[in-house]
Amino acid sequence: MSAPFRRDGTARPPIEEGPKDEEFARTYAAGYEEGVRSALREILGHTSRGHTAAELRMLVESRLARLSEEVELKRRSMLAPPRQPAWASLLRPPAGARPWVAPVGSSPPPGPHLAAGGSLLIREERPHRALEILRDTATRFPRVVLLSLHPPELPGVPAGQVIVIPIAAGSDAPGAPGPGPGEIGGRLREPTESPGGALVYLDAFEYLATEHSLEPMLRFVQWMGTQAGATGSALLASVDLRSLDLKDQSRLERAFQTLG
Repeated sequence: MSAPFRRDGTARPPIEEGPKDEEFARTYAAGYEEGVRSALREILGHTSRGHTAAELRMLVESRLARLSEEVELKRRSMLAPPRQPAWASLLRPPAGARPWVAPVGSSPPPGPHLAAGGSLLIREERPHRALEILRDTATRFPRVVLLSLHPPELPGVPAGQVIVIPIAAGSDAPGAPGPGPGEIGGRLREPTESPGGALVYLDAFEYLATEHSLEPMLRFVQWMGTQAGATGSALLASVDLRSLDLKDQSRLERAFQTLG
């Protein structure tokens, strides 16, 4: 078969086919580029939300630990047959959206409630809703214990009722490691076993899990939930579950009476 002719009458040069593995290499390179781009975007997103270097390290290590599972899920999703479109819904003209209107006299649904003897886990990227619950609940307890790298202010709560347990390395002495879950539990016995118990607030779970490993922190949360029930105290925690795989997320959630 002769080569096709251009409009000016000259023959087009024959199309040179690339090597047989060119398509594979091109596909691999495109996937590699997209993977690097996605990873860098995720790191930039965490950085813009104000995560510290230790928190970033923990998030990256956790993501690397479950990377093979994510790749396998992605592979299976690409092998799945395409869904058939629902032609009836596509051909039907869209109906106008009807705004939701609350019934007259109704009140907004109540948020998660924390009472003496209970434990509440707030799943959020950064402490926000948990802080609101903390400030609303703090006055119901004779003392409040804060386990946080950045202890929040508690307006209306006397300073003598607020106990801050230092958890960062070097808090007690320069160069000294921070207290582990076992030591923190020991310091919590006195305030929680005193009359009236204590409200324990935790928003440094990820940091402590990075410094002292995840398993001791899961056991600490389970112990604190039991301690709260036995002493009339309460545990309130704010945790970003994206730092945990699905199995550890489930274990952490089961340690709490209520999820929010």
